[in-house]
Amino acid sequence: MSTEPPLYLRVAEELRGRIESGELGPGTRLPSVAEISAQYGCSNSVASGAYKVLVDDGLVVSRHGAGHYVRSPETPELLVRQHRRRSEDSPFAQGAAEQGAVGTWRHESTTEQASEAVAVRLGIAPGDPVMHTSYVYLADDKPVQLAESWEPLALTGQSLIALPEVGPYAGVGVAARMRVISIEVGDPVERVRARMATRTEAQALGMTPPGPVLAIERTYYDQATGRAVETADVIMRGDRWVAVYGQQPEA
Repeated sequence: MSTEPPLYLRVAEELRGRIESGELGPGTRLPSVAEISAQYGCSNSVASGAYKVLVDDGLVVSRHGAGHYVRSPETPELLVRQHRRRSEDSPFAQGAAEQGAVGTWRHESTTEQASEAVAVRLGIAPGDPVMHTSYVYLADDKPVQLAESWEPLALTGQSLIALPEVGPYAGVGVAARMRVISIEVGDPVERVRARMATRTEAQALGMTPPGPVLAIERTYYDQATGRAVETADVIMRGDRWVAVYGQQPEA
């Protein structure tokens, strides 16, 4: 015995079909909730539920006071996640430059005690002092990436690199900074997963929620000792950027 799906899902599926077929193109203003209710002979709550399904699926955006619109897809751009060459430049600045953009960032650093999760990633004890730096990365002045970074102060606290974005080694990236204290790091270990942005992340990145992001858990290690020297949570716009790893060998 088959069970017919709820009316709000049937309304959503009909609208989805019209969007995916191209009948309702990107940027098209969709019927109001009242118009949907009249068209399908349903309540406003059913019409609102149908739109919520389409918004949650990323097909439709809701604009406060202006109604619902078919989402306009944006062409992803490449964002290089690793060094392409040994350099004193920031890897983010390198990657942005390779795409013809100017990479800049805002930052704020504070000394704090390591949480249990951060301590596990850095191989230190919970409560040990760390330098916590928050970043907003911009390409041509548009926010494209967020990051929260932690470094153990037992390693950097008495050096010129204790503050990642202050002093003579500001803005050069983790690898170049660690060389100042005679530590060589290799490519970071990164765990990447896709998820929907939180409201805070969406606001910081200029996205219409809900929207996809790539969430990256990154850790740099001392190649000689295997000790973690930095760990970070990186958030990238999933609708704007494609992460590219490695480098094609030159012919």
